[in-house]
Amino acid sequence: MNKDPDSLLKKRPALIHSEHLQVSSHVQREEGDWILHTLMISNYDVPFIYKRKQRYKDLVGARVNLSYYPSTQSRGGFDFEIMKVVRLRHS
Repeated sequence: MNKDPDSLLKKRPALIHSEHLQVSSHVQREEGDWILHTLMISNYDVPFIYKRKQRYKDLVGARVNLSYYPSTQSRGGFDFEIMKVVRLRHS
């Protein structure tokens, strides 16, 4: 299965791919059997969220390539814009 960004973008036009982004904050918290990861990226006001089965090393200060979808999440009756990450790689 080929998961390079170009092939993913061709199959899914709503997908966004960004490269060489700097992580300014990385929070990991348990959500059931999953670990929910929330990244804040320098010069972006929107959280980037993804799930993994296990904890991951801290990404603060790292440069990453992200493939993600814009989405909204409802918390406390308010809708918040988020980015759902489908692919994360170190750049």
